[in-house]
Amino acid sequence: MIDTTWLWAVFTVLAAAGQTARNAMQRELTASLGTVGATHIRFLFGFPFALLFLAGVAVFSGAALPHPTLIFWPWLLAGALCQIAATALMLAAMGERSFVVTIAYIKTEPIQVAVFGLLFLGDPLNPLMMLAIVVATAGVVVMSFKGGGTTDGVKPTLIGLGAGGMFALSAIGYRGAILTVSLGSGFVMAATFTLAVGLVLQATLLTIYLALRDRAVLSAIMRMWRPSLLAGFMGATASQFWFLALGLATAASVRTLALVEVLFAQAISAFIFGQKTTTREGIGIVMIVLGVALLIWSHPT
Repeated sequence: MIDTTWLWAVFTVLAAAGQTARNAMQRELTASLGTVGATHIRFLFGFPFALLFLAGVAVFSGAALPHPTLIFWPWLLAGALCQIAATALMLAAMGERSFVVTIAYIKTEPIQVAVFGLLFLGDPLNPLMMLAIVVATAGVVVMSFKGGGTTDGVKPTLIGLGAGGMFALSAIGYRGAILTVSLGSGFVMAATFTLAVGLVLQATLLTIYLALRDRAVLSAIMRMWRPSLLAGFMGATASQFWFLALGLATAASVRTLALVEVLFAQAISAFIFGQKTTTREGIGIVMIVLGVALLIWSHPT
């Protein structure tokens, strides 16, 4: 029997690394496809790989595909739609002058996940875990705030908090779906099945939306299928690890540890682009590391 006590942390770190790579690829595609088009590739070019992952798990484990109960579908739909809504709010945030401040509020997601997880799933929280969530989240906020960017008014705050809330509800929805499937399947099959169905749903919905609203973007996506395919693969791989982690640990724990993505991005800025780390950023990094360490130490076994 494999000890899964720490697997959730391993899966989360791998997911954060994969997401950092995917974001870098999507950033290059944004100039050609626009933000909506570059975002859509994570679904459109991701779901075929998710289906391959599902087929691989079925073949190598010998397990049959799950037959989810009716309760699975509301959880899945909530996760998929909230993720799309969160993306839409992030797009709105890009129109605000204080984008960095807005992103800082989006990164309050772990705190909102903790609250929603307790309310909707009954996910346990002990005082040390809550302290870890607050410290790590505060570290991201410290890193995100820059001089002169804190006085742009209420609107960026509401957009950022709304996006963070939607991302939080998305994580709760997906974890709820995984848990309903895992009642009759192992966590690997449950997570992989939920990911595959969720990506197919999102790809279908956004393709219909673009077909109705902006067919030119769909045509551009098809023309750039080669770089989009690699970004889709990295996105599906990162999502696979996210879902595996959500099958083993609370959404609050996973989304807090996921803040290491900020450290990966900072490392890329420092070592690849030669950008120096400021004192404020250094303080934020220390806070994130302390919060993550406290989370790992306090996580129930």
